[in-house]
Amino acid sequence: MASSKKKGLKSSGPKDSNLDTNDEDKTELCPGFRDVDAFVKHGFGAVLSATKASAGLPQAGDEYDFYRSFPGFQEFCESQGDKLLHCMSQIMQHHGCRSHMRDRNKLTGLEERFDLVVDSNDVILERVGILLDEADGVNRSQQPVMPAGFQPPKVVVSSWNRKVDASVCSGRSETFRLLHAKNITRPQLKFKEKVDNSNTPFIPKIFIKPNAVKPLPSCKTYFTNKQMRKERPEDLDVPAALADFIHQQRTQEHVDDMFAHPYQYELDHLTIPENLLSKPEPQMHKPVAETKLSFVDTLEDLVALNEKLCKLSEFAVDLEHHSYRSFLGLTCLMQISTREEDFIIDTLELRSEMYILNEAFTDPSIVKVFHGADSDIEWLQRDFGLYVVNLFDTHQASRALNLARHSLDHLLKHFCNVDSDKRYQLADWRVRPLPDEMVQYARTDTHYLLYIYDCVRVQLLDFNHGQPGLLQSVWNKSSSISLKKYVKPIYTEESYLELQRKQKKSFNTQQLTAFRLLFAWRDKLARQEDESTGYVLPTHMMIKISEELPREPQGIIACCNPVPPLVRQYNNELHLLVQQAREMPLLKVRKDEWQQGGMFWGFFLPSWYYKFNPEVPLFGPHDTSRVSESDPPQISADGKLHAHLCSLLKEVEIKDDQESSSAAQMKARRIIESFENPFRMYLPSTDVHVNKNAKFDPSSKIFEISKRWKLQSVEQQQTELEAKKKAKQEAKEMAKKQTGNRVNLL
Repeated sequence: MASSKKKGLKSSGPKDSNLDTNDEDKTELCPGFRDVDAFVKHGFGAVLSATKASAGLPQAGDEYDFYRSFPGFQEFCESQGDKLLHCMSQIMQHHGCRSHMRDRNKLTGLEERFDLVVDSNDVILERVGILLDEADGVNRSQQPVMPAGFQPPKVVVSSWNRKVDASVCSGRSETFRLLHAKNITRPQLKFKEKVDNSNTPFIPKIFIKPNAVKPLPSCKTYFTNKQMRKERPEDLDVPAALADFIHQQRTQEHVDDMFAHPYQYELDHLTIPENLLSKPEPQMHKPVAETKLSFVDTLEDLVALNEKLCKLSEFAVDLEHHSYRSFLGLTCLMQISTREEDFIIDTLELRSEMYILNEAFTDPSIVKVFHGADSDIEWLQRDFGLYVVNLFDTHQASRALNLARHSLDHLLKHFCNVDSDKRYQLADWRVRPLPDEMVQYARTDTHYLLYIYDCVRVQLLDFNHGQPGLLQSVWNKSSSISLKKYVKPIYTEESYLELQRKQKKSFNTQQLTAFRLLFAWRDKLARQEDESTGYVLPTHMMIKISEELPREPQGIIACCNPVPPLVRQYNNELHLLVQQAREMPLLKVRKDEWQQGGMFWGFFLPSWYYKFNPEVPLFGPHDTSRVSESDPPQISADGKLHAHLCSLLKEVEIKDDQESSSAAQMKARRIIESFENPFRMYLPSTDVHVNKNAKFDPSSKIFEISKRWKLQSVEQQQTELEAKKKAKQEAKEMAKKQTGNRVNLL
């Protein structure tokens, strides 16, 4: 095919220009393809033809089974399957992935092959993303640097944190300061309102609704008004959300709208002006050095900022969040940029006064520009009671334009030719005062965002030939993001099952009980101490403890590296939970049962049953690797165990009336009806095999026995015939008597 393709390319040019064809051969991307476009076009054609061919194959089910019955079709499928697996193995081996696609166990081979393909796809796609970033000029080789605390920063000179640039060529290497924040005072201690980590639903904090078309429901105003709470001294010792709920139960007020979005009516009836759907003239951003930067950390500065924002037509917003040392998370910083200046707001200091900005954030005539606002919208509601009306998300615009990447650093490089520094993306933003490096990083996130907002609107209109349909869809998606509501994490008795499914671990009853108890302990302590669950006890450590079930407290410490501080502090309490789990009967939890129903139904036959059950391929009659302390002693094959187990189950046998039966009794009945003796394979067979030749040998005992059976059967047939004849005669005599009686009566 490559040779024919090459001939076609040569014949397509002028016949008398051999030099041109030679030049084309020299500049070919690969044999048969002049450039990338030709290769991509050929590749799409090959994929399309393969897809059409696959559609003509027999469908799964009866049709495929019918064709599969022919040996020729079966051999063809196997040969083609081996070729495909060999080709996939070569591709995976070329990219450095595990490539053992063949010679797998038939029982779990399909699942393992699927996992290999998924892992390889992830590796290849990640490599493609890195190469695309490098092609776009984005440098992803920089290492993250920790933020600074109150201790003086240390200068660390090492190979892992050197910034490679043009200075390397001159023999010099620029080093970074490794900033650490070990002794940060917890900002939660300074909050005027205590953080509500209770296991109750989240109630919106808003109590004043600026720019309202539909007024705030009275119940919501009452429940969140601080002045009204002071009139209920009996509720001062409970969290605010719980106090509101208790008061609602006392007064029996209707609170249908209490959990609704306060600005849902305004967002549903929001109309985008014509000037925002027309092609704008991009306004170039000012240089960072020439732009004023204001740090807002007082109430007076916040009020002044709100007055400035209310006079504008658009401004850009971004947030910096911290989630490791808080159960719900903390919004530590807010960046706002206008066309003329930048603002950084200390939201930890002004947490209880941030609601003032609702006047500008909910004004439908002011555009609020975010990038990736899905989490920002929820954080604003949770921490400040802030809501956004008339939002434009540049992330949604990037997706509509089908850009190579949708991250903010890609947009900065694409539109502004600015290389963003993402070393502080995961920094600890609770630190105060903020180092200059972190201030500049936070400022960059919003400084160029308004210019990007202008550029993407122009490209959206050009991409759709000047029609506003594509731009309108971005506005609609942004408005739907504004309608998102913060949902508080609620603990239930089944919460651990979702995490257990994600880990794809197979536990027995003891391990599953330990996992459930540790999950509940971790959630309770995290809410109490206002720490994240990952700080209290990371998930991988919790799984390790559940699998090992240490007998001593030191074993729990050994399962954790490094040891979390709260695990060391509450080590004895964790040991008691593990001991409680070890006291559970060791039963085999079948994965398919509890996955289908959401949780296992509470009772299974013990593990030794599956061990001796021939229908279970994972256990054999001589497999003693899974024998535990709770397994029963050695038993004989005469069925004593079967009788003993049936007697135990019959102690809870139900009555005949099913309506009055309990769930446990119904479960016992189902077990008794479905129970089979696991040692039936060792008992003598009830079917006696008799040799056919012995039946015709007069000297054999079998011949004598069969002759007796034949004689007995002949005698039985004669007696049956005599009984039938006698019954017929009696019937005839009875008929004659009846007819004679009728004649006499006449």
